[in-house]
Amino acid sequence: MLFKDRRLAGQVLAGELTAYVNRSDVLVLGLPRGGVPVAFEVAKALNAPLDVLVVRKLGVPNHEELAMGAIASGGVRILNTHIVDEVKISDEAIARIAAQEQRELERRERLYRGDKPDADLSGRIVILVDDGLATGATMWAAIVAVRKQQPAKIIVAVPVAALETCEALEAEVDEMVYVATPSPFYSVSLWYDNFPQTTDEEVRDLLTKAGNNYQLLSLNS
Repeated sequence: MLFKDRRLAGQVLAGELTAYVNRSDVLVLGLPRGGVPVAFEVAKALNAPLDVLVVRKLGVPNHEELAMGAIASGGVRILNTHIVDEVKISDEAIARIAAQEQRELERRERLYRGDKPDADLSGRIVILVDDGLATGATMWAAIVAVRKQQPAKIIVAVPVAALETCEALEAEVDEMVYVATPSPFYSVSLWYDNFPQTTDEEVRDLLTKAGNNYQLLSLNS
């Protein structure tokens, strides 16, 4: 195990991002739910605002842990055609699963954001944070969603990741930041001592706390 929990993992990850401390053009985006506790620590250390980008994995029927693709805010949908073809997933099954996950994505957006408008990413340095990368499907969708808004720079930052996933994503972003790429990787949870499911309430509380902290820090800077 590498990390005691997501909070400490975020603190270690923040140490790899010191070049972005106190920059007014930086925005940290956590991927709910598990990425938000990590992103909270990163945003706090960088003195940067925190927001969320809701992404949902599209799981293979009867093997939901295996991602055949993902959807993200802004109408983004990506598919791993290799898995779709190998498992012979029908268009109807893909549409059904995508519609189900879209409903959950919209529910989470309402819950986390309420009436708050989406962050303006144009010209910003966007740091996308999750608690780890296995297949990378959800992060890939997040990258596509962010790129549509023409940021100045996209950085993917995670405490732990599968090396092959990092190599695949490196060509899609400006910078990949990670603490460790253990091999064999197996799963993200294996590298945490304490890895409970993050709740909706925890996400909302962290977003509120991050907003309050950033406002105070900005006033005092």
